Amino acid sequence: MKSVYKAEADESRLYPMGLTEIPGGIHVSFASPASSCALLLYRRGRKAPQERIPFPQEGRIGDVWSMTIRGSFADREYTFEADGKEVPDPYGRAFAERERWAGPEHGSQVPRALCQAQDAFDWGYDRNPEIPFEDTVIYHMHVRGFTRHASSGVSQEDRGTFRGILDKIPYMKELGVTAVEIMPPVEFEEVIPPPSRKMPAGILEEAVTPEEKTGPGRRLNYWGYVPALAFAPKAAYAGAGRPPQREFKQLVKSLHAAGMELIIELYFDGSMPQAYGLDLVRFWVREYHVDGVHLVGYAPLDLLAADPFLTKTKLFAQGWGESEKGASRHLAEYGPEFMMEMRSFLKGDEGQLDNLVKNTRRNPEAAGTVNYMANTNGFTMMDMVSYDRKHNEDNGEDNRDGTDYNQSWNCGVEGPTRKKKVVSLRKKQLRNAMLLLLLSQGTPLIMAGDEFGRTKKGNNNSYCQDNEISWINWGLLRTNQDLYAFTKYAIAFRKAHPVFHMEKEPALMDYRSVGLPDVSYHGVKAWRPEFESFRRQLGIFYCGAYGVKPDGSEDNYFYVACNMHWEPRAFALPHLPKGLAWYTAFNTDDEEKNGFYEPGSEPLLENPREVMLMARTIMVFIGKKDSTHNETAPLID
Repeated sequence: MKSVYKAEADESRLYPMGLTEIPGGIHVSFASPASSCALLLYRRGRKAPQERIPFPQEGRIGDVWSMTIRGSFADREYTFEADGKEVPDPYGRAFAERERWAGPEHGSQVPRALCQAQDAFDWGYDRNPEIPFEDTVIYHMHVRGFTRHASSGVSQEDRGTFRGILDKIPYMKELGVTAVEIMPPVEFEEVIPPPSRKMPAGILEEAVTPEEKTGPGRRLNYWGYVPALAFAPKAAYAGAGRPPQREFKQLVKSLHAAGMELIIELYFDGSMPQAYGLDLVRFWVREYHVDGVHLVGYAPLDLLAADPFLTKTKLFAQGWGESEKGASRHLAEYGPEFMMEMRSFLKGDEGQLDNLVKNTRRNPEAAGTVNYMANTNGFTMMDMVSYDRKHNEDNGEDNRDGTDYNQSWNCGVEGPTRKKKVVSLRKKQLRNAMLLLLLSQGTPLIMAGDEFGRTKKGNNNSYCQDNEISWINWGLLRTNQDLYAFTKYAIAFRKAHPVFHMEKEPALMDYRSVGLPDVSYHGVKAWRPEFESFRRQLGIFYCGAYGVKPDGSEDNYFYVACNMHWEPRAFALPHLPKGLAWYTAFNTDDEEKNGFYEPGSEPLLENPREVMLMARTIMVFIGKKDSTHNETAPLID
């Protein structure tokens, strides 16, 4: 049959890579070291290609093949061929037959990209909020797991989708978070192939049969940290019949309208060229207006850090070099050190006071730092206080997978219990953990559901669990309403008081000549810090003169007293400037008050010379004028 298409070399249009629609046809560019390459065109739903169009040799520069093809491409799908082997387009923007999550059709053929993948979208007056790191509070989630559970209250067709997240924007806004981080939202393969199969860089080594996809013992890749077709939003996160590009853009636009940012995770396995990584991050910023990218794996950090196109984009990674950190402060360290060290302090390990000082203070001027008490890998915050050991038996690996080092403590009973003392201690430890996180200088991150006691039943590596282990059970919001209320209040408290989220790291000096350093450390006696390895008590004094509110007024003075010993300890507080007195803002031991006191109801500390902190307790004292003790003032001006 004579071809209806006309191909021509066009060296002037080598980029962008992949397929680009142009007037009267398409332009395609494909990188491969093969000796011959071709474009394979399919009619929608057909098994065999309709056309095989070779790339002209004269359109090749280096290993990039390029051509322009005239004709109509409505309802067409495509792949590439390299030396006779069919491969998907790693730059494809949308792929066919991917709407069903873990459907048996996945892997039965090489993924075919859509020729007409671009969908017009009206961004209107969309603007990125560009929230500074010090004012950011991140809420981290899995797109599917966030609303897949029936208890989410999201309509059935929207559960586990981008639209499901959109439905929860009012909830997140009320909680007080300012940014949403989602695990990889790209077109990854959900079904883990047999061990003999390989899937490098989004290319299937050989097709997986439907029997292998649906048969007993099949295992799922729930998280998405695998090579993927990363230029395409995941179709299964949009729902049947709904374009994933439009769904994702609407989510971003809606978050921006609510004053919130969207951060996506992108995974790099190191098999693709560094230029691919740069193209990928730029694409998501340009095409989808994302505010930040969490770079997981082997991303080209040096290229991304130096790229002028990304200077307003938050880039998160573990291991930025000092030479990569620039004046724009858009890079941030994202690693587990805060979690592991602060968990150790929380459960009363020896020798942790130096780590407490480091982690509550750390906020480098050249780059941000992300703090969290729980993340994708490891226990949830509730499991952190409920399990001593991992329980990954359901993963089918004889509990050998996942880390054995969780820095957790079950408070006396392994797993669920009705013992009131244990339940009370666990909730107290969660209040302590939230204060350690939200009153530290770096950017705090909360895993979705941790604010109301989400549990994964002790599974610390739920990468293959697409079920109630990984899905958030929103019924816990009613069960643990007290935890939610505490977290919401602690976030608002942080936002209201700039001494807890300064623009740069405290200097521990009186650089404004106000008579006190910005931050100072104390033992059970004021101005006498004690850092012996057996100590588990520390006081942190924040001078309000170093925290300037948006209206120009100074912040309050604060004293944060931490006692992680299993016995009560008496603290003496430092003196306040004349006319001020210490009031109690938080007391995590006060179960009746849920650990905090609303503005205007803070009890006056009558004897600051000796304040008894109960075992495993954090208290926060606020310096206020005596005359305002009975007046009610709003938390946020």
